[in-house]
Order: sequence, then C-alpha cells, then structure tokens
Amino acid sequence: MRSFWTEPFLWIHLAGLAALPLTLELIWFGLAAGNPILPVWLELLLVATIGIVPVLWMQLTHPFDIFSLLLVALKPEQLTQDQQKLLYLFKTKTNKVLTIAGTVLMLWILWQIYRIAPLAVTAASLIPGGHIVGLLGAGLAFLASNLFLQVPLSVAQVLLTKESEWQTTPAYPVEKIQQDFTIPGIKVNQILPWAKDSTISPSSADE
Repeated sequence: MRSFWTEPFLWIHLAGLAALPLTLELIWFGLAAGNPILPVWLELLLVATIGIVPVLWMQLTHPFDIFSLLLVALKPEQLTQDQQKLLYLFKTKTNKVLTIAGTVLMLWILWQIYRIAPLAVTAASLIPGGHIVGLLGAGLAFLASNLFLQVPLSVAQVLLTKESEWQTTPAYPVEKIQQDFTIPGIKVNQILPWAKDSTISPSSADE
C-alpha cells in the first residue's frame, strides 16, 4: 500500500462515485416531467450546458480541492505537507484527455436517459412546475452527476501514483492554492475530528 493512501479525503471523494446512480435517476425523472415543449436538441443542449460546462472548466483549469466536505473546506494554511503534495499531484497528474473522455461518456449517458424518459412519466407526474422545472432539475442533477464522476476520476489517477514518485513530489505552495484550485464552501481549520493531529497550524506552516 502506498503511504499516501492513508489520507481519508481521497477515499471520501472516491466513494462519491456511489452517488452517481442516484443523480442519474433524478435526471431521468426531470426529463420525464410534463410535456416536452422544446425541440429535442435544444432540451439536450440546455441540460448538457448546465451539467457539463462548469465541471469541465473547473477540472481543466482550477481542479477541485478534495480537502473539503459538503459546504466546508480546510483553509490552505491548515494543510499538512503531505496534503499539499497531493494537491500538486491533482494539478499535474489529472489527464485532460481522460477528463474530456469522461465528459463524452456522460453525454452518451444523457442521450440514453433521454431516450427512455417516457418510461418515467408516471413517477415524474408528481414533480410540480411541469417540463421547464423538470429540465432545470435535470440540468442540476446532470451537474452533480458530472461532479461525482470527474472528481473520483481525478482521485483514481492520483491513487495510481507510484510510491517512488510520491517521495519526490514537492508540496504545492500554500499561497497559490487559493488561486489555482476550486475551494468550495466555508473555510475552516478542521473538518474530520480524527484528523486533528494531522493538520498543521499557520505558525508551523511558516517554519
């Protein structure tokens, strides 16, 4: 086992892949709600734009900071040296071709869901607001779907880093983390109680 595999945030975000089936089901219900009022290509374009553009742009330019959970994120100055090294890997090892391939896969899945959307008409009739609300909901669910695929995909690439490469990986500069990564939510000093001893204080980070 590689030494950096002990970092819990890696496995937490890799496990996010398990939420993908649920978000895909929400897309299915959203597309089935109400009566279609737009051309097929326009509906798919709307859902795809909402769901793909933000996540693809993020992963290609400012990768997701995995040291976050729900609406909170660790302050950059609270990251350990090993956590800073992991950020360096996320910035350098995430394969853009693989990221785009994941996007193409999600577009294909969206088309397949759209084709079978009529099968969910009965269940989707409970969604208030009709087809427009359903489309917006499908777009947001598709956004979550892409996030739950792309982040675990980048985590998997980092997990495959050889131990010898890990040992020579530099720590990502703390002062550049804010500008180079997408850090969601409120920044806090600690998230995981059992990881308290692994975080560093601002003073120790400057030593």
